[in-house]
Amino acid sequence: MPRIAYVNGRYVKHSDASVHIEDRGYQFADGVYEVCEVRHGYIVDLTRHLNRLDRSLGELRIAWPMSRAALTQVIRETLRRNHVRNGLFYLQVTRGVARRDHVFPVEGTPPSLVITAKSTDPKIIAAKNANGIKAITVTDNRWDRVDIKSVGLLPNAMARQQAKEAGAQEAIYVDGDGMVKEGAATNVWIVDKDGTLVTRPAEHGILRGITRTTLIDVAAKLGLKIAERNFSVSEMLAAREVFLTAATSICFPVVSVDGQAIANGHPGSVSQKVREAFFDVAEKIAI
Repeated sequence: MPRIAYVNGRYVKHSDASVHIEDRGYQFADGVYEVCEVRHGYIVDLTRHLNRLDRSLGELRIAWPMSRAALTQVIRETLRRNHVRNGLFYLQVTRGVARRDHVFPVEGTPPSLVITAKSTDPKIIAAKNANGIKAITVTDNRWDRVDIKSVGLLPNAMARQQAKEAGAQEAIYVDGDGMVKEGAATNVWIVDKDGTLVTRPAEHGILRGITRTTLIDVAAKLGLKIAERNFSVSEMLAAREVFLTAATSICFPVVSVDGQAIANGHPGSVSQKVREAFFDVAEKIAI
């Protein structure tokens, strides 16, 4: 079956999907996006994803492309047409199509909406969880408003490529003080020497990940200690565990950073525990 995409009011073959060459997302990265997991026929944490979409749109002064209820139905229909039971959908909203000019287009220019969906193989995710992944550290060179889920991801792509060339799967951003920020497409967690789950506060300097937020709920339900505080690269390297969270992976254990093994170089028990409990705690909306 061919993949189907939703593009500005129409369901079209993925291979035929297109946007105008003067779409502001294409020319200015003037747009936002969300990626949301689908598991066992349920959309995971949709409410929180749409809440974050609302915030991102508001921060960039982009209008909603349709009502929230209508958008939810379009998401469901796109997933159904692609027969996704386990996978994800990608949603992108830009400021729309207008003559190329740095200032905003005239009021009333309709925003552009694109939604795609695809199935993923749970066995691939399970293998990464069983073996763990490698990461490198990189200096943060992104714009200051990384709390907005903008489509302006060139620094992230460059960092991911640097990780790939180093034989790793993720790049972890570090600020000028040597403190860990977040991954190129993930939030970063450690289990410190006291057994506390630690992640950087999301008030400024990182994206408030939806999986990160739900994982805090999971940890609380499991009775695990949680601390939102800054931590250094040296503390990360000395941690009992390091793991990354994202909607498409939930919780990936990191077994080495910059070629240095984390603890015994194998995935830890805390990341496994929170990953196994995640789906039971997360919001689940049937397709």
